[in-house]
Amino acid sequence: MKILVMNGSPKKKSDTMCITNAFLEGLNIDNNCDIKVIDVIQKDIKPCLGCFSCWRNLDGKCIQKDDQNEILDEIQKADILIWSFPLYYYGLPSHLKAVVDRTIPFARINMRYVDGKVVHENSVDLSHQRYIIISGAGFPHFEDNFTPLKQWCHNVYGDHYTSLFLSETPLLNVKELKEIVDPLLAKIRKAGVEYIKTGMISEKAKEEIETPLVPRDMYISMINQIG
Repeated sequence: MKILVMNGSPKKKSDTMCITNAFLEGLNIDNNCDIKVIDVIQKDIKPCLGCFSCWRNLDGKCIQKDDQNEILDEIQKADILIWSFPLYYYGLPSHLKAVVDRTIPFARINMRYVDGKVVHENSVDLSHQRYIIISGAGFPHFEDNFTPLKQWCHNVYGDHYTSLFLSETPLLNVKELKEIVDPLLAKIRKAGVEYIKTGMISEKAKEEIETPLVPRDMYISMINQIG
């Protein structure tokens, strides 16, 4: 089982990767996974030029000479592709968005109507692949915090993805909160085990994991004291 993690955090000590690492421990409980993590911030990824050369060549490659083609190769090898990133302005960090934009070589210009929306046909067969999106927010939980991201995920993957969206993730790296953080990480590891065995995470497990660690007003007060 080949698992590719696209780490979109720009920080060496990433709050979101705390979640992802715990999940990976669960996924690899039987040591049967080949796990590769790509730290996107360390890669040379230019913006998409919109030239559509990839649609003319149909070789699954980009004509730009940077690190993107290496990433495209790794994506094609993966059985499970995990996008792990902090929530930036209700979406993806810009350096990771550039990677996503430049997966356009996996498509071709031809369009078709599928499940109520128009999509491009594939130029590369990724039908074997499963997708997991893990994102952490610096905000407390509130209605619509992750709504734009959920819509993006639906537009890209339809219903064929699994997600973990957590608020208050800066608390995960606070040593003084270890007593409440460790039980959460244990739940995330358990979810990883569940996923590798069943191909899904139960709604009950997701709800427990995505429940904020502390009340909203308490979290806001803690953050404001830092400022």
